[in-house]
Amino acid sequence: MSPRSASVNEELRRRSRERLLQATVELVAERGYEATTLGAIADRAGAARGLVSYYFPGKRQLLQSAVHRLMHLRLEAALEREPRTDDGRERLARAVDAILGLARDEPLLMRTHMAGILQAEGFVQCPEQQRLAELLRDTVTRYGSQDVDTDYPLLRALLMGAVVAVLLPGAPMPQERLRAELFQRYGLDWGLGFPPDGGPPGSA
Repeated sequence: MSPRSASVNEELRRRSRERLLQATVELVAERGYEATTLGAIADRAGAARGLVSYYFPGKRQLLQSAVHRLMHLRLEAALEREPRTDDGRERLARAVDAILGLARDEPLLMRTHMAGILQAEGFVQCPEQQRLAELLRDTVTRYGSQDVDTDYPLLRALLMGAVVAVLLPGAPMPQERLRAELFQRYGLDWGLGFPPDGGPPGSA
């Protein structure tokens, strides 16, 4: 049997990494962060325990990469959803709705993710985060930004702040109100993106 080519080995490594990331998302959403062990993640992914440590320095970094992958996939699906469009305002609206939608659909996962970012290890730079950043930067560019290096970090900060506000224990902000504030800031019509039922706040 001839040895596998470098490209085949690279593809196998990519798939192994993605299985670990997907298993992490599933288990943390089901059990919470503390109850999710690296061994359980490896078992769910069908991988050897040592493979987790090969790819990731620790559980917190693994979780951040896993959530960044989920955010990238959710954002990409929203931007490519039919009818597909290159209109910058529509794409920005879809981006806002995609990220706020994750806070609604995966509250435990996203709360754990945000808490990790605010702790000592901070923001993890990883391939998954870089892909997410590229999509958001492209969205800001298509929206018409003349200074993407300033406007992209601002959008990222506003989205992170909105997610925290939705998930704040004991005093959550309504998602519709946060959506309205972001849409007003960027001059987006309420009907763009994936508007919730009932119209904008105060319209009744």
